[in-house]
Amino acid sequence: MTSTPIKFAPLLVLLVWAAVVDLRQRRIPNWLTLLLIASGFARSFMVGGAVGPAGAVLGIFAGAAIPFMLFAMGAMGGGDVKLMAGVGAWLGPWPALAVLVTEKIVGLAIVVAQAAWQGRLAALLGNSAVVAVNVLHIREVGIDHVSGTGRSCRSVSRPLPFAVPALISVIIVLTRMH
Repeated sequence: MTSTPIKFAPLLVLLVWAAVVDLRQRRIPNWLTLLLIASGFARSFMVGGAVGPAGAVLGIFAGAAIPFMLFAMGAMGGGDVKLMAGVGAWLGPWPALAVLVTEKIVGLAIVVAQAAWQGRLAALLGNSAVVAVNVLHIREVGIDHVSGTGRSCRSVSRPLPFAVPALISVIIVLTRMH
């Protein structure tokens, strides 16, 4: 049986690449995310893959579902959605959701540390409260208002590149899977 680091080496290499590009450019190119999706789906046909083809397809949809909703609200980029679809293709639906939950925790820790470092922790907490109240009242205020509020409530100098906490989260989930 192939060990986990070797089995998932292509996934990890592509995620490291995505994290580096995302750190530098604050975007993830389509060719990279589509390669991640295609390679995960292709891997599902091979012996020793984490999931079979049906699991890869379900993983693509599970990985992209919640990020797509965040994308629709303006809280996430399209590359981030496709990156999570690629993670889902490699790992399947439940691990993709575990990566997404873990990513939110890791991302939160990074953003809090960044805001504290920049002396903007109070602004982060206040802005987060404003956004949360808007989300809770999305039916009354509408998605455009919530999206606009999210964009105007930046608490740190540069937004968090999603691929960085996603990479960390995939590593965490992979160590728990095997």
